[in-house]
Amino acid sequence: MKHSPLRATRVLLPGDLPKGFRFGAVGCGLRKKNRLDLALVSTELPAAAAAVFTSNLVKAAPVLLCQEHLRRAASQMRALIVNSGNANCATGPAGLAASRATARGVARELGCRPQQVLVCSTGVIGLPLAVERILAAVPRLAHNRANAPAAFSAVTRAIMTTDTRPKWASTACRIGSKPVRLLGCAKGAGMIHPRMATTLSFVFTDTAASPRVLQRALGEVVGQTFNAITVDGDTSTNDTLLVLASGASGAPRLAASGDDYARFVAALERVCGALALQVVSDGEGAQRVIEIEVRGASSDGAADQVARTIANSPLVKTALAGADPNWGRILAAAGRAGVAFDPGRVEVRMAGIVVCRRGCACRFSERAAHRRLLERHVLIVVDLKQGRGAARVWTCDFTTDYIHINANYRT
Repeated sequence: MKHSPLRATRVLLPGDLPKGFRFGAVGCGLRKKNRLDLALVSTELPAAAAAVFTSNLVKAAPVLLCQEHLRRAASQMRALIVNSGNANCATGPAGLAASRATARGVARELGCRPQQVLVCSTGVIGLPLAVERILAAVPRLAHNRANAPAAFSAVTRAIMTTDTRPKWASTACRIGSKPVRLLGCAKGAGMIHPRMATTLSFVFTDTAASPRVLQRALGEVVGQTFNAITVDGDTSTNDTLLVLASGASGAPRLAASGDDYARFVAALERVCGALALQVVSDGEGAQRVIEIEVRGASSDGAADQVARTIANSPLVKTALAGADPNWGRILAAAGRAGVAFDPGRVEVRMAGIVVCRRGCACRFSERAAHRRLLERHVLIVVDLKQGRGAARVWTCDFTTDYIHINANYRT
């Protein structure tokens, strides 16, 4: 994933919007008064869909409903509705009934079948969802839809929970002789440790493609984008990464191989990569993005296991919050990752400075290292010198703000 950890600041333009979509958002009272908390994205014609979801055994009602609707109508999707403020998870049969009622309400407004509507939720786990507020707001929400930058921007704000800023990314590529657009948004700042999924993230494209081809493309990019980030090691119950393709660009239908497919996969990776790094850079209370590169492992899988263990270590993350070049915590985390290596061969670099050689301390300037570790993006390289396996994981530091945010999340 070769992206800047922060999205370049710019204004969303009409030309960034893929054809065939309409966007809208309103406040329905699930959150604080006068705050957007309900978003709707619809398609003018049936769209193809592909998705990956949380692997957590505790799955929210909307995740279960989305999986059911994709099995029944992946090539005929018409809408996505998302609420924030309530995860609708661990809510029993009433929670699933609420998600079904939401899909029916949107279907009535759009004149489609309920299984053509995808439902997502995010927020507090275990509280009953006030679905009557959602249903009361759906007519107004449907009326407010538009294919306009302001409408999409409202969607990016409506799906936020503890996020400090909206997250979006756009790009384009050519399929045949036609330009196609990809536009994505995401939410997430805590409970971030995707396993075959992500936070809530949605990518809209006017590419023409079958659900099978979209699913293949998504499978090729999720590993090195959303599945390569972690904030706190906690996998959410609601994680959903969804791609909707309207086919409205006029481009030829995407095949499962060839130059057009390669260009689309590269474009999808750019959007997913940019969104994933925006999520980790907005980690709850985070001051900086930490890139962990492990090389010289016996395999790529072993390198990934070591990188994730380091990235999720509270001791490593708190040291980095203080810009402390405490390389011993990094070496210790690597040693408990369950991967065999010779500690006496390991080299560690922090922000470009060698701090550990052959598994032992080496001379370096603590002051210089401290200054470099204060930067917004910090690279840590751990070379195990055992083989050719390599992996990268992105995380963030742990500050006291993380504790305050999560200690007071419900109360």
